[in-house]
Amino acid sequence: MKNKAVLAIVAVLVALAAAVLWNHSQRRQGEPDATDTAPTHQAGPTEPHPELAAADPAVLDPAPRADRAGPGESLALVSGRPVGTLGLSLENEVRAAVGRALDWLAALQREDGSWSNPNFPALTGLAVQAFVGSSHPRADEIVARASAYIVSCVQADGGIYRKPDGRRGGGLSTYNTAVCMTALHATGNPEWTRHVLNARTFIAGSQLVGDDRYEGGFGYDRQTDRAYADLLNTYYAVIAMRETADAEEARPDGEARADIDWSKTVQFVERLQNPAEAGDEQAGGFIYKPGESAAGTVTNEAGVVHFRSYGNMTYAGLLALIYADVDREDVRVRSAFDWAARHWTLEENPGMGQDGLFFFYNVLTKSLSAMGADAIPRVADQSPINWREELARRLVATQIIEPETGRGFWKNDSGRYWENDPVLVTAYSLLALQML
Repeated sequence: MKNKAVLAIVAVLVALAAAVLWNHSQRRQGEPDATDTAPTHQAGPTEPHPELAAADPAVLDPAPRADRAGPGESLALVSGRPVGTLGLSLENEVRAAVGRALDWLAALQREDGSWSNPNFPALTGLAVQAFVGSSHPRADEIVARASAYIVSCVQADGGIYRKPDGRRGGGLSTYNTAVCMTALHATGNPEWTRHVLNARTFIAGSQLVGDDRYEGGFGYDRQTDRAYADLLNTYYAVIAMRETADAEEARPDGEARADIDWSKTVQFVERLQNPAEAGDEQAGGFIYKPGESAAGTVTNEAGVVHFRSYGNMTYAGLLALIYADVDREDVRVRSAFDWAARHWTLEENPGMGQDGLFFFYNVLTKSLSAMGADAIPRVADQSPINWREELARRLVATQIIEPETGRGFWKNDSGRYWENDPVLVTAYSLLALQML
């Protein structure tokens, strides 16, 4: 009986081996299996930059992942996994890093519910967004206290800001209101709906009108007597108005709904995008405001001076276009994405070095996620860059862990753009990791 059982087992193993060999031979003849690259999509109407023309169309295709793989299909693979995924081990590392950072922020929240500089409630608003929807055991309590602090900053004009005495530029009312109204709305607490609606009216009234180069954009304060708008404030205003749009359903009948002129916003944003004649290094990228780039200037082959494109503003411009419902195959969107591919790096904020590095990580994640881009084509060999994985590894590796508490945070040694504030930088990093 034992011999017969052994022979039966051997027979089963032989049959399995034969099946594996047959399957392997069929694959070699062209039959795909789950590890093969997914079929590529048809190229869109907009031609990519010449350096990217040879890239796998599945890499360039900006369609969301859910639309890119149907039943029985697989996405393009990177390191044996579908592009755009992290892998179990890295997911666990990210989860641990997020937990450490939330614990760190929780320990620093003040009694009044605020974080960092109380004159700028946006710093608290960004931290609130990180806790909303998190699994932190104290999230509800922390969000409630922080939200109450934000509401304490509501002004009679509907804006959410403070008026620090003697500060040049005022209370940064557009920036603070945009971030705080987004945070209040994200809590889902109907108690804050009235404040969100008033803030929407405030932001809509902050959009510049007229016939100058700032028309359609947003600046730091609408109370200023001078015409001024920039891409950073426009970016935050666009996010706020798009992500709180459904609050308008709660506005009482007979009360005018608030919105911005999206077409004018698009016109302002596109004025900040470098044209093809700026040269290959600059074309498609964005600058800070009309007539100014923090990255300086460059002279093209024809001797014409152009403002340099740089990383965080290019991703901010990309997201502003997407949130304004500009088609993802529109030349303005495609050329911004092409610029991002040609200048891919996480070692620096392209064009700015370490300045604004963590805001760069944050806006990069938000814009590429909104675009639905699972990968960026590597210019050198057109292979797909799993940007989510690279960014996750970068942020996990750069987190500073307190040995005495086990909590973690991030900080930029470059203090420009307030990035020497670990609360701000940790909020940027948390929000990026939570979107991966």
